[in-house]
Amino acid sequence: MKVGVVTDDGRTISHHFGRAHYYIVYDIQDDAVRGREMRPKAGHHHGGVEQDTGGVGHREETEASLHESMLSNVGDCEALITRGMGRGMREAIAQSGKKSFITALENADEAVEAYIGGTLDDHAERLH
Repeated sequence: MKVGVVTDDGRTISHHFGRAHYYIVYDIQDDAVRGREMRPKAGHHHGGVEQDTGGVGHREETEASLHESMLSNVGDCEALITRGMGRGMREAIAQSGKKSFITALENADEAVEAYIGGTLDDHAERLH
Protein backbone atom coordinates (compact mmCIF):
# COMPACT_ATOMS: atom_id res chain seq x y z
CA MET A 1 0.00 0.00 0.00
CA LYS A 2 1.01 3.62 -0.45
CA VAL A 3 0.26 6.66 1.68
CA GLY A 4 0.76 10.28 0.59
CA VAL A 5 1.69 13.17 2.89
CA VAL A 6 1.52 16.80 1.72
CA THR A 7 4.74 18.71 2.34
CA ASP A 8 6.89 21.61 1.26
CA ASP A 9 10.19 20.44 2.72
CA GLY A 10 10.12 16.63 2.63
CA ARG A 11 9.95 16.35 6.44
CA THR A 12 7.01 18.28 7.86
CA ILE A 13 3.34 18.00 7.00
CA SER A 14 1.88 21.06 5.31
CA HIS A 15 -0.76 23.10 7.15
CA HIS A 16 -2.82 23.45 3.97
CA PHE A 17 -3.41 20.63 1.49
CA GLY A 18 -4.07 22.89 -1.48
CA ARG A 19 -1.00 25.06 -1.06
CA ALA A 20 1.55 22.29 -0.55
CA HIS A 21 4.05 21.80 -3.37
CA TYR A 22 4.85 18.10 -2.94
CA TYR A 23 3.69 14.72 -1.75
CA ILE A 24 5.92 12.32 0.10
CA VAL A 25 4.63 8.93 -1.01
CA TYR A 26 5.45 6.10 1.39
CA ASP A 27 5.54 2.50 0.19
CA ILE A 28 4.36 0.31 3.06
CA GLN A 29 4.68 -3.47 3.12
CA ASP A 30 4.21 -5.83 6.06
CA ASP A 31 3.47 -2.89 8.39
CA ALA A 32 6.80 -1.20 7.67
CA VAL A 33 7.94 1.63 5.43
CA ARG A 34 9.94 0.09 2.57
CA GLY A 35 10.55 3.27 0.62
CA ARG A 36 9.51 6.85 0.03
CA GLU A 37 9.59 9.26 -2.86
CA MET A 38 8.85 12.93 -3.43
CA ARG A 39 6.28 13.77 -6.09
CA PRO A 40 5.22 17.20 -7.33
CA LYS A 41 1.71 18.31 -6.43
CA ALA A 42 -0.51 20.71 -8.31
CA GLY A 43 -1.67 23.62 -6.16
CA HIS A 44 -4.56 26.06 -5.91
CA HIS A 45 -3.10 28.56 -8.35
CA HIS A 46 -2.34 26.35 -11.37
CA GLY A 47 -3.91 27.56 -14.56
CA GLY A 48 -5.67 30.54 -13.01
CA VAL A 49 -8.40 28.32 -11.62
CA GLU A 50 -9.01 30.69 -8.70
CA GLN A 51 -10.76 33.14 -11.00
CA ASP A 52 -14.54 33.08 -11.02
CA THR A 53 -15.57 33.69 -14.62
CA GLY A 54 -19.30 33.80 -14.17
CA GLY A 55 -21.87 31.10 -13.62
CA VAL A 56 -22.04 28.88 -10.57
CA GLY A 57 -21.89 25.72 -12.68
CA HIS A 58 -18.61 26.84 -14.24
CA ARG A 59 -17.10 27.58 -10.82
CA GLU A 60 -18.09 24.14 -9.49
CA GLU A 61 -16.70 22.45 -12.58
CA THR A 62 -13.47 24.40 -12.24
CA GLU A 63 -13.12 23.48 -8.56
CA ALA A 64 -13.73 19.82 -9.37
CA SER A 65 -11.07 19.97 -12.10
CA LEU A 66 -8.64 21.59 -9.68
CA HIS A 67 -9.19 18.90 -7.06
CA GLU A 68 -8.79 16.20 -9.69
CA SER A 69 -5.53 17.79 -10.79
CA MET A 70 -4.22 17.89 -7.21
CA LEU A 71 -5.00 14.17 -6.79
CA SER A 72 -3.70 13.04 -10.18
CA ASN A 73 -0.21 12.24 -8.93
CA VAL A 74 -1.34 10.04 -6.03
CA GLY A 75 -3.77 7.66 -7.70
CA ASP A 76 -1.86 4.73 -6.24
CA CYS A 77 -2.24 5.94 -2.62
CA GLU A 78 -4.92 4.61 -0.29
CA ALA A 79 -4.69 7.52 2.16
CA LEU A 80 -3.55 11.15 2.23
CA ILE A 81 -2.34 13.04 5.30
CA THR A 82 -2.31 16.80 5.90
CA ARG A 83 -2.61 19.28 8.76
CA GLY A 84 -5.48 21.22 7.17
CA MET A 85 -7.74 21.29 4.10
CA GLY A 86 -10.98 22.60 2.72
CA ARG A 87 -14.25 20.69 2.79
CA GLY A 88 -14.31 20.44 -1.01
CA MET A 89 -10.90 18.77 -1.09
CA ARG A 90 -11.92 16.34 1.64
CA GLU A 91 -15.00 15.40 -0.42
CA ALA A 92 -12.90 14.97 -3.57
CA ILE A 93 -10.51 12.65 -1.73
CA ALA A 94 -13.40 10.56 -0.43
CA GLN A 95 -14.99 10.40 -3.88
CA SER A 96 -11.68 9.11 -5.27
CA GLY A 97 -11.89 6.19 -2.82
CA LYS A 98 -9.08 7.38 -0.57
CA LYS A 99 -8.99 8.06 3.15
CA SER A 100 -7.92 11.47 4.38
CA PHE A 101 -6.49 12.49 7.72
CA ILE A 102 -6.05 15.95 9.20
CA THR A 103 -3.46 15.40 11.89
CA ALA A 104 -1.94 17.51 14.62
CA LEU A 105 1.40 15.77 14.06
CA GLU A 106 4.07 17.81 12.29
CA ASN A 107 6.57 15.11 11.32
CA ALA A 108 5.63 13.11 8.21
CA ASP A 109 7.46 9.94 9.25
CA GLU A 110 5.73 9.95 12.66
CA ALA A 111 2.33 10.42 11.06
CA VAL A 112 2.86 7.49 8.69
CA GLU A 113 3.98 5.28 11.58
CA ALA A 114 0.79 6.27 13.44
CA TYR A 115 -1.24 5.44 10.32
CA ILE A 116 0.39 2.01 10.10
CA GLY A 117 -0.33 1.44 13.79
CA GLY A 118 -3.96 2.57 13.48
CA THR A 119 -3.49 5.51 15.86
CA LEU A 120 -3.35 8.47 13.48
CA ASP A 121 -5.54 11.33 14.70
CA ASP A 122 -8.09 13.03 12.45
CA HIS A 123 -9.21 16.56 13.34
CA ALA A 124 -12.32 17.44 11.31
CA GLU A 125 -12.43 20.77 13.14
CA ARG A 126 -9.44 21.83 11.01
CA LEU A 127 -11.58 21.75 7.86
CA HIS A 128 -12.18 25.18 6.36
